[in-house]
Amino acid sequence: MYTLKELESIVNRCFRCPLSKTRTNVVFGEGNDKASIMFIGEGPGYYEDKMGRPFVGRAGKLLDNMLKAIDFSREDVYIANIVKCRPPNNRNPLEEESKICIEFLRWQVKIVDPDIIVCLGAVAARNIIDKDFKITQNRGIWYKRGKFNIIATYHPAALLRDSSKKKDAWEDFKSIRDMYAETYGEKKG
Repeated sequence: MYTLKELESIVNRCFRCPLSKTRTNVVFGEGNDKASIMFIGEGPGYYEDKMGRPFVGRAGKLLDNMLKAIDFSREDVYIANIVKCRPPNNRNPLEEESKICIEFLRWQVKIVDPDIIVCLGAVAARNIIDKDFKITQNRGIWYKRGKFNIIATYHPAALLRDSSKKKDAWEDFKSIRDMYAETYGEKKG
């Protein structure tokens, strides 16, 4: 079994899909390498590509605030994406790109070994929960896959575009906090 550092070294040398040709940096993932909760987005945006870190732009600041609201921080969780390189013009990753890169994510999940996985947005949910996932209809529902408790909520960038979704996202984050408490017997918040 790889360590996260070893896997990151492999990902940094990946040129298996066209996204690798236009990236500035690989955005591998970051956080607690033994986290109970793993957040998964779709792929890096402009600022993430520049810095080589996930969720560092406006959406990242919002995610940090949402975590803080349920008494978590980036240091408590692990954050990754379906694809590790920025799609041009921040478009959604293509199915072929996701299929190539998701093997790296599977290794990250295996190494971190979280109990709770949070899909941030429809792209993550379609790759992890169900290919026909509808974020507006199915967000906030818990799914059990093997040992994992999985939920999808709106991507923070979607909340920045449409603040009417924030109430639902807040309910989802409270549900994440409650699932953590139920799983670990520790109350947060």
